[in-house]
Amino acid sequence: MAREEERRRLRRDLHDGLGPALAGLALGVDAAGNLMSTDPRAAKALLRDLKYETLGCVGEVRRIAEDLRPPALDDLGLLPALAAFADRLSTRDSSLHVALRAPDSLPELPAAVEVAAYRIATEALTNVARHAHARSCVLGLRVAENLTVEISDDGVGLVTTTSAGGLGLASMVERATELGGECLVLPGHSGGTVVVAHLPMRAP
Repeated sequence: MAREEERRRLRRDLHDGLGPALAGLALGVDAAGNLMSTDPRAAKALLRDLKYETLGCVGEVRRIAEDLRPPALDDLGLLPALAAFADRLSTRDSSLHVALRAPDSLPELPAAVEVAAYRIATEALTNVARHAHARSCVLGLRVAENLTVEISDDGVGLVTTTSAGGLGLASMVERATELGGECLVLPGHSGGTVVVAHLPMRAP
């Protein structure tokens, strides 16, 4: 169901959004060509407008691509991308320190597992920053039979945290279960909240 919803969203973005915009650009280029010999100044102004419309289409393509797969995964890899995200959170909120505990390297992972791990981790970390009122948070990755992603904080705890509108919990659970894994949200041993996801090393 989640996959079909994503396909429907993609079709809507491409067919109803990007498609008409590109068709409009083609018509604009034709109009500029017709004006070139009779009114070069107007043609130049139209081409300038078409340039900005083209840049808008490029931005739309980037938005659609980023929704499919985080560009940080392709640019950096999973571990450096998560480290960069943790650093950004710590920098934005000086009262929260996010630490990354992970092996020096990870085995090669299927693209779907990488995306699920990244999305679950960043969603959980964002929840901590927004709602947990935590001072410290640890993002841990472990490799055994599964890839385990664990986010623990020293914030206000499970009851208060989960009452704030779901906080993307359903999305995290869906990403894990779609791969045949699981994602759990648990109370921490000494307070706070723990989000732990077990993801198969191979996508089904």
